[in-house]
Amino acid sequence: MQAVVFEETGDPDVLHLGDRPEPQAGAGQVLIEVRAASVNPADVKRVAGSFGEVELPAGTGYDAAGVVLAVGEGVDHLAAGDEVFGLGQQTHAVRAVLTAAARKPAVWSWAEAAAAGVAGETADRGLSLLGVSAGDVVLVDGGAGGVGTFAVQLAVARGATVIATGSDRNHDYLRSLGAIPVRYGDGLADRVAAVRAEQGLGEVTAVFDVVGKTPAEVLVSLAPRPEQVVSIANFDAPAHGARVTGGGDGVTDAATSLAAVAALADRLTIPIEKEYPLVQASDAFALVAEGHVRGKVVLLP
Repeated sequence: MQAVVFEETGDPDVLHLGDRPEPQAGAGQVLIEVRAASVNPADVKRVAGSFGEVELPAGTGYDAAGVVLAVGEGVDHLAAGDEVFGLGQQTHAVRAVLTAAARKPAVWSWAEAAAAGVAGETADRGLSLLGVSAGDVVLVDGGAGGVGTFAVQLAVARGATVIATGSDRNHDYLRSLGAIPVRYGDGLADRVAAVRAEQGLGEVTAVFDVVGKTPAEVLVSLAPRPEQVVSIANFDAPAHGARVTGGGDGVTDAATSLAAVAALADRLTIPIEKEYPLVQASDAFALVAEGHVRGKVVLLP
């Protein structure tokens, strides 16, 4: 089976199209014919060896969208022929197994559905950990990227007021998502205070860091309590009383989060920065590695 593989860790140029064993759906899983799969920052880090030792050769990919070919034991809400999106392993391939899946909304393209997997689930999970609801004032640190785009829109859909950081070039984009933009970097706390005063907003009630660039002590200074800061990328955060989430937090399971994202399909903007064929996976990974992508990069088998 054709799939993106690597025999050594390193830069994206270690990736190539190779052959992998045919996947099989286990209990609670679904096997799909992949129509699109996104490239996430975690993919780049894994190939680089940042997550520690990898059993080689290895495949890549954590999410995908496609057509169900078979379902594993215990899956009774999906059947062969259903169009789905979700989370899995080694999804940059012509066929893949999803460990958590939801039905693909008809209004989404295959690329949009693939882009909603990791980013959508992560955003919903983080907001759930923070207990974001109507009336909250939420700071999303890094609102223009893949996870940030979903986090802003999902928080707005929950009835929160969202302040989102981004570069100056992304401020109009953040406004289009429903956020109040502020520039990231030194002086962030002062700029957030100025925006709150200007907009007549109350205290920030939750901080969701999706890029890991702002020092944890600054993020904590913006929240009512340290535990009301959740990060997906700043691993110094716990030393300051904040929380880091990497999945499995017990607030929502992945399938529930995916379904929650799908239910808002008509209200979500899912920007696709660029689409590549599988054979150009190294180019897709290099673009994501640059760290300036607005939205998502997608691979098409």
